[in-house]
Amino acid sequence: MGLVDESVVFAPGSAALALGFVFGGIALGTVSGLVPGLHANNFALLLAAAAPSIPGPPLYVGGAMLAAGVTHTFLDVVPALALGVPDPAMAASALPGHRLVVAGRGREALRLSALGSGLAVVLAVPLALPMTRLMVSVYPTISAHLPLALAAVAAFLVLTEGSVRACVGGALAFALSAGLGVLTLDLEPTAPLATGGMLMPLFAGAFGAPVLIEALDGAGVPEQADAVVTTPRRVVGSMAFAGTVSGAVVGYLPGVSAAVAATVALPLVPNDDGARGFLVATSGVNTSNTIFALFALVALGSPRTGVLVALDSTGVPLDLPLLLSAVVLAAGVGFVLVPLLGDRYLRTVGRLDYTWLSVVILCLLVVLSFLFAGFIGVGTFCAAALVGLVPAKVGARRVHLMGVLMGPLILGV
Repeated sequence: MGLVDESVVFAPGSAALALGFVFGGIALGTVSGLVPGLHANNFALLLAAAAPSIPGPPLYVGGAMLAAGVTHTFLDVVPALALGVPDPAMAASALPGHRLVVAGRGREALRLSALGSGLAVVLAVPLALPMTRLMVSVYPTISAHLPLALAAVAAFLVLTEGSVRACVGGALAFALSAGLGVLTLDLEPTAPLATGGMLMPLFAGAFGAPVLIEALDGAGVPEQADAVVTTPRRVVGSMAFAGTVSGAVVGYLPGVSAAVAATVALPLVPNDDGARGFLVATSGVNTSNTIFALFALVALGSPRTGVLVALDSTGVPLDLPLLLSAVVLAAGVGFVLVPLLGDRYLRTVGRLDYTWLSVVILCLLVVLSFLFAGFIGVGTFCAAALVGLVPAKVGARRVHLMGVLMGPLILGV
């Protein structure tokens, strides 16, 4: 299929320059991943806008962009756990993970997420070539039945609630969020940042704001216990594999995000360790998605993620060996940074007055909503926050709020 057309040989100077660009991308991805509510797609488009002004070979700039995107997928779990404000791709696991933090198991949660992302890279690299061949052949069938599959997942999540009240509330939350998605996702708002969009205010409002509002009178992040991972290795491995395969589907199907794939993977999570399994699986989806999308871009010529759209828009040569090396290197560094920075992040948040911290983060999310989507974004953020309060009021899981993405796909709009 011609995924790799040529080998690459580096002179020592070229290799050092390439490494410099990759580590620069890792640094940027670290900063963006730690900012609550900042979506990887928004960050990627900001990088694309800045790329033409960066001196250096376009291929190295592309390597830096990929490294930044991969590092972001590792680090975005940190604000999701400490503050409850997730990147959209981590939304499915953000609230279960946040509960682990409240229970004093945040350090373990960080390591579970790092394992999910790290194992996804280990699994995705050898699987990428055969998976590309498979997905190219079955793509028409999957695409034709995708709405039905998503509808089945949505129904399963509603029907597995613990009470009739929660089932009705979950269905209501799904319907409201789906309606919000239909009304807003395709809007092209006038905003200060030309690289904005509606995902940031939608997800920050639906998943982040309710947690912060509920935390205004709370005690904040408690002291965290040891970092021992209590989940059996077999479960960690199986959940990472489920996340990796789900990430592969996202990498080849247009219009399906990592957030949707993470939701589809949830029924595979064992009931006896749900929160931990969510973290591993969704982290695996989030990271493996980038690798499979890179192969899809090379094989099909069509970018499937925000990072790859940004890469394609800048005309970066699709030199798979170098770009894949940048991804693997960034993954290795990200794996180390999650516990290293995450533990400090949790300790810092634990020392702060959580009421004031919640107010400050809420204000930051409003500002980001305005920067990325203008006044429409601020209104959408407020509407999404109201919808996001519904599940907690009726005792249902917040995963039903993923209707904001799944609803439009099911309806074909």
